[in-house]
Amino acid sequence: MTAQTAPAPVKEPEKSAPEKRSWWRVDSTEGLWRNLALVAVLVILVIAGIITRPDLYGDGEWVRRNIFTILELASVIGVVTVGMTFVIIGGGIDLSVGAIIALAGVWSTTVATQEFGAAGMIFCAIAVGIGVGLVNGILIAYGRLVAFIATLAMLVAARGLAAQISGKQTQVSGNSFINGLAANDFLGIPILVIMLAVVVAAGWVLLNRTTFGRRTVAVGGNVEAARLAGINVKRHTLLLYALSGLCCGIAAIMLTSQSTSAQAAMANLYELDAIAAAIIGGTLLSGGRGTIIGSVLGVLVFSTITNLFAINDVPSEVQNMVKGGIIVAAVLIQQIQFKSVSQFFNKNNKLTTS
Repeated sequence: MTAQTAPAPVKEPEKSAPEKRSWWRVDSTEGLWRNLALVAVLVILVIAGIITRPDLYGDGEWVRRNIFTILELASVIGVVTVGMTFVIIGGGIDLSVGAIIALAGVWSTTVATQEFGAAGMIFCAIAVGIGVGLVNGILIAYGRLVAFIATLAMLVAARGLAAQISGKQTQVSGNSFINGLAANDFLGIPILVIMLAVVVAAGWVLLNRTTFGRRTVAVGGNVEAARLAGINVKRHTLLLYALSGLCCGIAAIMLTSQSTSAQAAMANLYELDAIAAAIIGGTLLSGGRGTIIGSVLGVLVFSTITNLFAINDVPSEVQNMVKGGIIVAAVLIQQIQFKSVSQFFNKNNKLTTS
């Protein structure tokens, strides 16, 4: 009889050690950290104001009024920045927003338009804004023009048309409702600030809670991938510029209310302020990433700087130089590869688990 050998025990596969999750999550937390950094900048600016003008900040009533002054200063450009943020996230650029505001404002304050009352003026401003935005979108999406060239041409053309309509004269708004938007408040909050809040809330929902917002990010991130996924890229681009025009039409009414007039030179360089605020807020110029909250915080940073310089009688030339420096710094920060930091910590985690 041959002795039976016991079968060799089957080796169970070794369980790999659970991979440790890195505490540094770039994609999910970078926007949060950037927004917190912008809030910190606002706090620093307030502290600078307290140090430089303690006589003013010692008055509680003045502080309250000054806060609303800053918010009103940010209201018009904030509305424009919401539309600009969508365009940039979608991979485009709009250099014509200031000219669209001028054209919408001039057209809505003509004698013929004012005869239709406040409703007619508001409808005219919004219709002109959307109409010019659609022209931009058609030239870019279907005419295959570069966005920079198309909107630059519209900047010149819209300003020229505004000057032609107004006869190079300032047109006074005689409508009490339109003029009262900047002068009145609701529950102690200026109407213009409420309008800004409504536009920001609508923009946030549109970008973060709708298919339109997801498609905007997809188109800006990778046009070809978005097309292969079934997105009508041309139509979506058209809608993005129409949305920017809509925001310009709303801003035209707000700016007309502030000055009770409109002229071809109004909203000068607003396109640069809107682009700068969006960049400060974390919107990538190459498209595919950005937040509405970040862009609004960028607007508030610039408005607070303007207010700080105003109460300290600092020349506007210095303010412009500071703004330029902030824009350059923001673009440089965008170029920092945060992923390398993430890879560094992931590498350390792997070393500790091995």
